[in-house]
Amino acid sequence: MTSDPQHRPEPTLAAAPWLHDAATQTVLAAITSGGGEARIVGGAVRNTLLGLPVTDVDIATTVRPEDVIERAEKAGLSAIPTGIDHGTVTIIAGHKPFEVTTLRRDVETHGRHATVAFTEDWASDAHRRDFTINAFSCDAEGRLFDYTNGIADLAARRVRFIGRPEDRIAEDYLRILRFYRFTATYAAGQIDREGHEACAALQEGLDRISAERIRAELLKLILAPHAAIVLSEMDETGVLARILGHAADVLAFARLAAIEDQNGIPPDAMRRLYALAVLGPEDAARLRDLLRLSKREYERLADLGLPDRAFDPDQSEDAAKIFLYRKGATTFRDGVLVTWARNLDDGPENASRRERYELADLWLPPVLPVSGRDVVALGVPPGPEIGHIIETLDLWWMTAGFPADEALVRERLEALVNLKNR
Repeated sequence: MTSDPQHRPEPTLAAAPWLHDAATQTVLAAITSGGGEARIVGGAVRNTLLGLPVTDVDIATTVRPEDVIERAEKAGLSAIPTGIDHGTVTIIAGHKPFEVTTLRRDVETHGRHATVAFTEDWASDAHRRDFTINAFSCDAEGRLFDYTNGIADLAARRVRFIGRPEDRIAEDYLRILRFYRFTATYAAGQIDREGHEACAALQEGLDRISAERIRAELLKLILAPHAAIVLSEMDETGVLARILGHAADVLAFARLAAIEDQNGIPPDAMRRLYALAVLGPEDAARLRDLLRLSKREYERLADLGLPDRAFDPDQSEDAAKIFLYRKGATTFRDGVLVTWARNLDDGPENASRRERYELADLWLPPVLPVSGRDVVALGVPPGPEIGHIIETLDLWWMTAGFPADEALVRERLEALVNLKNR
Protein backbone atom coordinates (compact mmCIF):
# COMPACT_ATOMS: atom_id res chain seq x y z
CA MET A 1 0.00 0.00 0.00
CA THR A 2 1.26 3.51 -0.76
CA SER A 3 2.47 5.54 2.19
CA ASP A 4 0.05 8.11 3.49
CA PRO A 5 1.02 10.81 6.02
CA GLN A 6 -2.64 11.34 6.95
CA HIS A 7 -3.27 7.68 7.77
CA ARG A 8 -4.67 7.26 11.28
CA PRO A 9 -3.86 3.90 12.89
CA GLU A 10 -6.92 4.09 15.15
CA PRO A 11 -9.73 3.23 15.10
CA THR A 12 -9.51 0.12 12.97
CA LEU A 13 -12.16 -1.83 11.11
CA ALA A 14 -10.19 -5.07 11.15
CA ALA A 15 -12.97 -6.89 13.03
CA ALA A 16 -15.79 -5.86 10.67
CA PRO A 17 -17.56 -9.04 9.46
CA TRP A 18 -18.21 -7.64 5.98
CA LEU A 19 -14.49 -6.95 5.54
CA HIS A 20 -13.60 -10.60 6.08
CA ASP A 21 -16.46 -11.85 3.95
CA ALA A 22 -15.08 -14.07 1.18
CA ALA A 23 -16.89 -12.08 -1.53
CA THR A 24 -15.41 -8.77 -0.34
CA GLN A 25 -11.87 -10.12 -0.22
CA THR A 26 -12.29 -11.79 -3.62
CA VAL A 27 -13.31 -8.52 -5.25
CA LEU A 28 -10.50 -6.55 -3.60
CA ALA A 29 -7.96 -9.15 -4.67
CA ALA A 30 -9.26 -9.21 -8.24
CA ILE A 31 -9.11 -5.42 -8.61
CA THR A 32 -5.53 -5.17 -7.36
CA SER A 33 -4.25 -8.33 -9.05
CA GLY A 34 -2.22 -6.36 -11.60
CA GLY A 35 -1.18 -3.51 -9.31
CA GLY A 36 -2.97 -0.50 -7.93
CA GLU A 37 -4.95 -0.01 -4.75
CA ALA A 38 -8.55 -0.61 -3.67
CA ARG A 39 -10.36 0.41 -0.51
CA ILE A 40 -13.86 0.22 0.94
CA VAL A 41 -15.42 3.69 1.07
CA GLY A 42 -18.46 5.57 2.31
CA GLY A 43 -21.40 4.12 4.16
CA ALA A 44 -19.96 0.73 5.09
CA VAL A 45 -17.08 2.41 6.92
CA ARG A 46 -19.25 5.11 8.50
CA ASN A 47 -21.92 2.71 9.74
CA THR A 48 -19.36 0.30 11.14
CA LEU A 49 -17.76 3.10 13.14
CA LEU A 50 -21.22 3.98 14.47
CA GLY A 51 -22.14 0.38 15.24
CA LEU A 52 -24.96 0.43 12.67
CA PRO A 53 -25.90 -2.27 10.12
CA VAL A 54 -24.06 -2.36 6.81
CA THR A 55 -26.11 -3.24 3.72
CA ASP A 56 -23.83 -2.28 0.82
CA VAL A 57 -20.08 -2.40 0.41
CA ASP A 58 -18.76 0.16 -2.07
CA ILE A 59 -15.18 0.18 -3.27
CA ALA A 60 -12.90 2.88 -4.67
CA THR A 61 -9.74 2.13 -6.61
CA THR A 62 -6.81 3.70 -8.42
CA VAL A 63 -7.37 1.18 -11.23
CA ARG A 64 -9.09 2.48 -14.39
CA PRO A 65 -12.60 1.15 -15.03
CA GLU A 66 -11.70 -0.77 -18.18
CA ASP A 67 -8.95 -2.53 -16.25
CA VAL A 68 -11.35 -3.25 -13.39
CA ILE A 69 -13.62 -5.07 -15.84
CA GLU A 70 -10.73 -7.02 -17.36
CA ARG A 71 -9.34 -8.09 -13.99
CA ALA A 72 -12.75 -9.05 -12.62
CA GLU A 73 -13.56 -11.21 -15.63
CA LYS A 74 -10.11 -12.79 -15.46
CA ALA A 75 -10.92 -13.79 -11.87
CA GLY A 76 -14.18 -15.38 -13.04
CA LEU A 77 -16.40 -12.57 -11.75
CA SER A 78 -19.20 -10.80 -13.57
CA ALA A 79 -18.51 -7.11 -14.26
CA ILE A 80 -21.24 -4.71 -15.43
CA PRO A 81 -20.37 -1.18 -16.68
CA THR A 82 -23.22 0.45 -14.75
CA GLY A 83 -21.70 3.94 -14.87
CA ILE A 84 -18.46 3.56 -16.73
CA ASP A 85 -18.43 7.16 -18.02
CA HIS A 86 -18.09 8.23 -14.41
CA GLY A 87 -15.76 5.38 -13.54
CA THR A 88 -18.23 2.97 -11.96
CA VAL A 89 -18.38 -0.78 -12.54
CA THR A 90 -20.56 -3.25 -10.63
CA ILE A 91 -18.86 -6.55 -9.81
CA ILE A 92 -20.91 -9.56 -8.73
CA ALA A 93 -19.25 -11.94 -6.27
CA GLY A 94 -21.01 -14.50 -4.11
CA HIS A 95 -24.33 -13.24 -5.53
CA LYS A 96 -23.56 -9.80 -4.02
CA PRO A 97 -23.12 -6.59 -6.03
CA PHE A 98 -20.10 -4.40 -5.31
CA GLU A 99 -20.04 -0.92 -6.83
CA VAL A 100 -16.43 -0.17 -7.78
CA THR A 101 -15.50 3.40 -8.74
CA THR A 102 -12.17 4.72 -9.94
CA LEU A 103 -10.85 7.68 -7.94
CA ARG A 104 -12.01 10.97 -9.42
CA ARG A 105 -11.50 14.69 -9.25
CA ASP A 106 -14.01 17.23 -10.50
CA VAL A 107 -13.14 19.11 -13.66
CA GLU A 108 -16.44 20.97 -14.00
CA THR A 109 -19.69 20.89 -12.03
CA HIS A 110 -23.19 21.58 -13.30
CA GLY A 111 -25.45 21.48 -10.24
CA ARG A 112 -26.83 18.06 -11.21
CA HIS A 113 -23.70 16.14 -12.16
CA ALA A 114 -20.01 16.76 -12.69
CA THR A 115 -17.43 16.28 -15.39
CA VAL A 116 -14.68 14.24 -13.77
CA ALA A 117 -11.14 13.09 -14.45
CA PHE A 118 -9.63 9.94 -13.00
CA THR A 119 -6.85 10.27 -10.45
CA GLU A 120 -4.72 8.21 -8.10
CA ASP A 121 -4.91 10.77 -5.30
CA TRP A 122 -7.03 9.44 -2.43
CA ALA A 123 -7.15 12.80 -0.67
CA SER A 124 -8.42 14.54 -3.80
CA ASP A 125 -11.16 11.94 -4.21
CA ALA A 126 -12.15 12.26 -0.55
CA HIS A 127 -12.44 16.03 -0.76
CA ARG A 128 -14.88 15.86 -3.70
CA ARG A 129 -17.39 13.94 -1.57
CA ASP A 130 -20.29 15.63 0.23
CA PHE A 131 -19.86 15.25 4.01
CA THR A 132 -16.90 14.57 6.24
CA ILE A 133 -18.53 11.43 7.63
CA ASN A 134 -18.88 10.06 4.08
CA ALA A 135 -15.22 10.49 3.10
CA PHE A 136 -13.70 7.59 5.05
CA SER A 137 -11.93 4.70 3.40
CA CYS A 138 -10.34 1.52 4.70
CA ASP A 139 -8.06 -1.06 3.10
CA ALA A 140 -8.35 -4.84 3.02
CA GLU A 141 -6.75 -5.09 6.49
CA GLY A 142 -9.20 -2.65 8.03
CA ARG A 143 -6.85 0.34 8.33
CA LEU A 144 -8.82 3.56 8.34
CA PHE A 145 -8.07 6.68 6.29
CA ASP A 146 -9.64 10.00 7.23
CA TYR A 147 -8.75 13.06 5.13
CA THR A 148 -11.52 15.42 6.28
CA ASN A 149 -11.57 15.09 10.09
CA GLY A 150 -14.64 12.94 9.80
CA ILE A 151 -13.81 10.98 12.97
CA ALA A 152 -14.21 14.12 15.07
CA ASP A 153 -17.52 14.95 13.39
CA LEU A 154 -18.74 11.39 13.85
CA ALA A 155 -17.89 11.50 17.55
CA ALA A 156 -19.76 14.81 17.87
CA ARG A 157 -22.74 13.43 15.86
CA ARG A 158 -22.27 16.28 13.43
CA VAL A 159 -23.06 16.27 9.70
CA ARG A 160 -20.83 18.82 8.02
CA PHE A 161 -20.08 19.60 4.40
CA ILE A 162 -16.49 19.15 3.27
CA GLY A 163 -15.03 22.63 2.73
CA ARG A 164 -17.41 25.46 1.87
CA PRO A 165 -21.02 24.20 1.91
CA GLU A 166 -21.84 26.45 -1.04
CA ASP A 167 -19.18 24.74 -3.16
CA ARG A 168 -20.40 21.25 -2.35
CA ILE A 169 -24.04 22.19 -2.98
CA ALA A 170 -23.24 23.84 -6.30
CA GLU A 171 -21.73 20.55 -7.46
CA ASP A 172 -25.07 18.79 -6.96
CA TYR A 173 -28.12 20.56 -5.53
CA LEU A 174 -29.54 17.25 -4.34
CA ARG A 175 -26.97 17.54 -1.57
CA ILE A 176 -29.38 19.96 0.10
CA LEU A 177 -31.78 17.10 0.78
CA ARG A 178 -28.94 14.71 1.55
CA PHE A 179 -27.67 17.16 4.17
CA TYR A 180 -31.05 17.14 5.90
CA ARG A 181 -31.45 13.37 5.57
CA PHE A 182 -28.03 12.65 7.01
CA THR A 183 -28.62 15.14 9.83
CA ALA A 184 -31.92 13.45 10.68
CA THR A 185 -30.23 10.05 10.59
CA TYR A 186 -26.82 10.53 12.19
CA ALA A 187 -26.80 13.86 14.03
CA ALA A 188 -29.64 13.41 16.52
CA GLY A 189 -31.32 16.34 14.81
CA GLN A 190 -28.62 18.84 15.80
CA ILE A 191 -28.16 20.77 12.59
CA ASP A 192 -24.93 22.37 11.40
CA ARG A 193 -25.87 26.05 11.10
CA GLU A 194 -23.37 26.87 8.34
CA GLY A 195 -24.64 24.02 6.20
CA HIS A 196 -28.27 24.84 7.00
CA GLU A 197 -27.86 28.48 5.99
CA ALA A 198 -26.18 27.49 2.72
CA CYS A 199 -29.00 25.06 1.91
CA ALA A 200 -31.59 27.76 2.56
CA ALA A 201 -29.75 30.29 0.40
CA LEU A 202 -29.29 27.90 -2.54
CA GLN A 203 -32.64 26.08 -2.37
CA GLU A 204 -33.73 27.28 -5.82
CA GLY A 205 -31.22 24.81 -7.19
CA LEU A 206 -33.58 22.01 -6.19
CA ASP A 207 -35.80 23.07 -9.07
CA ARG A 208 -33.12 21.68 -11.40
CA ILE A 209 -33.17 18.20 -9.83
CA SER A 210 -35.34 15.43 -11.27
CA ALA A 211 -38.50 14.45 -9.43
CA GLU A 212 -37.24 10.88 -9.12
CA ARG A 213 -34.10 11.96 -7.22
CA ILE A 214 -36.11 14.32 -4.99
CA ARG A 215 -38.59 11.54 -4.21
CA ALA A 216 -35.88 9.03 -3.29
CA GLU A 217 -34.21 11.41 -0.83
CA LEU A 218 -37.46 12.70 0.66
CA LEU A 219 -38.83 9.22 1.39
CA LYS A 220 -35.58 8.28 3.12
CA LEU A 221 -35.57 11.55 5.06
CA ILE A 222 -39.07 11.19 6.49
CA LEU A 223 -38.19 7.74 7.84
CA ALA A 224 -35.07 8.95 9.65
CA PRO A 225 -35.04 8.81 13.48
CA HIS A 226 -34.94 12.59 13.95
CA ALA A 227 -36.94 13.59 10.90
CA ALA A 228 -39.46 15.69 12.85
CA ILE A 229 -36.81 18.09 14.15
CA VAL A 230 -35.11 18.46 10.79
CA LEU A 231 -38.35 18.89 8.85
CA SER A 232 -39.26 21.73 11.19
CA GLU A 233 -35.95 23.43 10.35
CA MET A 234 -36.58 22.90 6.64
CA ASP A 235 -40.06 24.31 6.99
CA GLU A 236 -38.79 27.56 8.49
CA THR A 237 -36.50 28.21 5.51
CA GLY A 238 -39.07 27.34 2.84
CA VAL A 239 -37.12 24.31 1.60
CA LEU A 240 -39.89 21.92 2.63
CA ALA A 241 -42.63 23.88 0.86
CA ARG A 242 -40.46 24.06 -2.24
CA ILE A 243 -40.20 20.29 -2.60
CA LEU A 244 -43.81 19.56 -1.54
CA GLY A 245 -45.40 22.36 -3.55
CA HIS A 246 -47.23 23.89 -0.57
CA ALA A 247 -47.08 24.36 3.21
CA ALA A 248 -46.61 21.20 5.26
CA ASP A 249 -48.17 19.99 8.52
CA VAL A 250 -44.98 19.48 10.50
CA LEU A 251 -46.89 19.28 13.79
CA ALA A 252 -49.00 16.33 12.62
CA PHE A 253 -45.84 14.67 11.32
CA ALA A 254 -44.09 15.11 14.67
CA ARG A 255 -47.11 13.74 16.55
CA LEU A 256 -47.35 10.75 14.21
CA ALA A 257 -43.67 9.97 14.76
CA ALA A 258 -44.21 10.17 18.53
CA ILE A 259 -47.26 7.88 18.35
CA GLU A 260 -45.34 5.32 16.31
CA ASP A 261 -42.42 5.43 18.73
CA GLN A 262 -44.60 5.26 21.86
CA ASN A 263 -46.56 2.27 20.55
CA GLY A 264 -43.77 0.30 18.89
CA ILE A 265 -45.20 0.82 15.40
CA PRO A 266 -42.64 0.78 12.56
CA PRO A 267 -42.59 4.03 10.58
CA ASP A 268 -43.99 3.94 7.05
CA ALA A 269 -43.02 6.39 4.31
CA MET A 270 -46.45 6.79 2.68
CA ARG A 271 -48.22 7.16 6.01
CA ARG A 272 -45.74 9.82 7.09
CA LEU A 273 -45.96 11.57 3.74
CA TYR A 274 -49.74 11.70 4.10
CA ALA A 275 -49.52 13.25 7.57
CA LEU A 276 -46.99 15.77 6.33
CA ALA A 277 -48.34 16.78 2.96
CA VAL A 278 -51.89 15.58 2.20
CA LEU A 279 -54.06 18.35 3.59
CA GLY A 280 -56.90 18.28 1.06
CA PRO A 281 -58.55 15.95 -1.48
CA GLU A 282 -56.41 17.20 -4.37
CA ASP A 283 -53.05 16.79 -2.64
CA ALA A 284 -52.56 13.06 -3.32
CA ALA A 285 -52.72 13.60 -7.09
CA ARG A 286 -50.50 16.66 -6.85
CA LEU A 287 -47.84 14.74 -4.92
CA ARG A 288 -48.09 11.87 -7.39
CA ASP A 289 -47.19 14.24 -10.23
CA LEU A 290 -44.68 16.32 -8.29
CA LEU A 291 -42.71 13.37 -6.87
CA ARG A 292 -43.42 10.78 -9.59
CA LEU A 293 -45.00 8.43 -7.08
CA SER A 294 -45.73 4.91 -8.21
CA LYS A 295 -49.31 3.81 -8.79
CA ARG A 296 -49.27 1.83 -5.57
CA GLU A 297 -47.84 4.75 -3.57
CA TYR A 298 -50.43 7.13 -4.98
CA GLU A 299 -53.25 4.73 -4.14
CA ARG A 300 -52.02 4.52 -0.53
CA LEU A 301 -52.49 8.28 -0.28
CA ALA A 302 -55.70 8.54 -2.31
CA ASP A 303 -57.52 5.69 -0.56
CA LEU A 304 -57.27 7.24 2.87
CA GLY A 305 -59.66 10.12 2.25
CA LEU A 306 -59.62 11.69 5.70
CA PRO A 307 -61.68 12.51 7.66
CA ASP A 308 -63.63 9.28 8.12
CA ARG A 309 -65.68 8.22 11.16
CA ALA A 310 -64.26 4.71 10.80
CA PHE A 311 -61.12 5.91 12.61
CA ASP A 312 -62.92 7.57 15.53
CA PRO A 313 -62.87 5.33 18.64
CA ASP A 314 -66.00 7.06 19.94
CA GLN A 315 -67.96 5.63 17.01
CA SER A 316 -69.21 2.03 16.84
CA GLU A 317 -67.00 -0.56 15.21
CA ASP A 318 -69.44 -1.03 12.34
CA ALA A 319 -67.97 1.78 10.24
CA ALA A 320 -64.45 0.56 11.02
CA LYS A 321 -65.27 -2.97 9.87
CA ILE A 322 -66.82 -1.69 6.65
CA PHE A 323 -63.66 0.33 5.96
CA LEU A 324 -61.46 -2.67 6.71
CA TYR A 325 -63.56 -4.83 4.40
CA ARG A 326 -63.45 -2.30 1.54
CA LYS A 327 -59.90 -0.95 1.73
CA GLY A 328 -57.84 -3.33 3.81
CA ALA A 329 -55.84 -3.31 7.02
CA THR A 330 -52.92 -1.18 5.84
CA THR A 331 -55.06 1.77 4.80
CA PHE A 332 -57.18 1.39 7.95
CA ARG A 333 -54.11 1.52 10.19
CA ASP A 334 -52.84 4.55 8.28
CA GLY A 335 -56.14 6.30 8.82
CA VAL A 336 -56.27 5.59 12.54
CA LEU A 337 -52.72 6.80 13.10
CA VAL A 338 -52.96 9.97 11.01
CA THR A 339 -56.33 10.87 12.56
CA TRP A 340 -54.79 10.28 15.97
CA ALA A 341 -51.86 12.54 15.08
CA ARG A 342 -54.12 15.34 13.90
CA ASN A 343 -56.33 15.21 17.00
CA LEU A 344 -54.41 17.51 19.32
CA ASP A 345 -56.50 16.49 22.33
CA ASP A 346 -55.13 12.92 22.38
CA GLY A 347 -51.62 12.05 23.46
CA PRO A 348 -49.50 9.26 21.93
CA GLU A 349 -50.51 6.84 24.70
CA ASN A 350 -54.29 7.17 24.19
CA ALA A 351 -55.76 3.72 24.91
CA SER A 352 -58.95 4.05 22.87
CA ARG A 353 -57.02 5.11 19.78
CA ARG A 354 -54.71 2.15 20.25
CA GLU A 355 -57.70 -0.20 20.52
CA ARG A 356 -59.16 1.13 17.27
CA TYR A 357 -55.76 0.61 15.59
CA GLU A 358 -55.60 -2.98 16.86
CA LEU A 359 -59.02 -3.82 15.41
CA ALA A 360 -57.20 -4.57 12.15
CA ASP A 361 -55.44 -7.43 13.93
CA LEU A 362 -58.48 -8.71 15.80
CA TRP A 363 -61.13 -8.71 13.06
CA LEU A 364 -60.58 -10.61 9.82
CA PRO A 365 -62.84 -9.31 7.05
CA PRO A 366 -65.15 -12.11 5.83
CA VAL A 367 -65.76 -13.14 2.23
CA LEU A 368 -69.15 -12.60 0.60
CA PRO A 369 -70.60 -16.14 0.43
CA VAL A 370 -71.95 -15.76 -3.13
CA SER A 371 -70.38 -14.81 -6.44
CA GLY A 372 -71.21 -13.95 -10.02
CA ARG A 373 -71.73 -17.63 -10.79
CA ASP A 374 -74.65 -17.68 -8.36
CA VAL A 375 -76.17 -14.72 -10.17
CA VAL A 376 -75.86 -16.53 -13.52
CA ALA A 377 -77.45 -19.63 -11.96
CA LEU A 378 -80.48 -17.48 -11.17
CA GLY A 379 -80.94 -16.76 -14.87
CA VAL A 380 -79.09 -13.46 -15.31
CA PRO A 381 -77.09 -13.53 -18.57
CA PRO A 382 -73.34 -12.76 -18.43
CA GLY A 383 -72.64 -9.05 -18.65
CA PRO A 384 -72.27 -5.87 -16.57
CA GLU A 385 -75.61 -6.44 -14.86
CA ILE A 386 -74.03 -9.23 -12.82
CA GLY A 387 -71.50 -6.80 -11.39
CA HIS A 388 -74.22 -4.32 -10.52
CA ILE A 389 -76.20 -6.98 -8.65
CA ILE A 390 -73.16 -8.20 -6.69
CA GLU A 391 -72.21 -4.60 -5.85
CA THR A 392 -75.72 -3.91 -4.50
CA LEU A 393 -75.70 -7.15 -2.52
CA ASP A 394 -72.28 -6.36 -1.13
CA LEU A 395 -73.46 -2.97 0.09
CA TRP A 396 -76.42 -4.57 1.85
CA TRP A 397 -74.18 -7.23 3.37
CA MET A 398 -71.78 -4.64 4.81
CA THR A 399 -74.50 -2.44 6.30
CA ALA A 400 -76.24 -5.52 7.72
CA GLY A 401 -73.11 -6.38 9.70
CA PHE A 402 -71.72 -9.13 7.43
CA PRO A 403 -74.25 -11.87 8.32
CA ALA A 404 -72.67 -15.32 8.17
CA ASP A 405 -75.97 -17.07 7.36
CA GLU A 406 -75.45 -18.13 3.74
CA ALA A 407 -79.13 -18.96 3.29
CA LEU A 408 -80.04 -15.42 4.30
CA VAL A 409 -77.55 -13.97 1.82
CA ARG A 410 -78.83 -16.17 -1.00
CA GLU A 411 -82.40 -15.19 -0.18
CA ARG A 412 -81.39 -11.54 -0.47
CA LEU A 413 -79.63 -12.25 -3.78
CA GLU A 414 -82.74 -13.91 -5.19
CA ALA A 415 -84.82 -10.90 -4.14
CA LEU A 416 -82.43 -8.56 -5.93
CA VAL A 417 -82.50 -10.64 -9.12
CA ASN A 418 -86.28 -10.79 -9.05
CA LEU A 419 -86.39 -7.04 -8.55
CA LYS A 420 -84.13 -6.52 -11.57
CA ASN A 421 -86.30 -8.79 -13.71
CA ARG A 422 -89.51 -6.93 -13.05
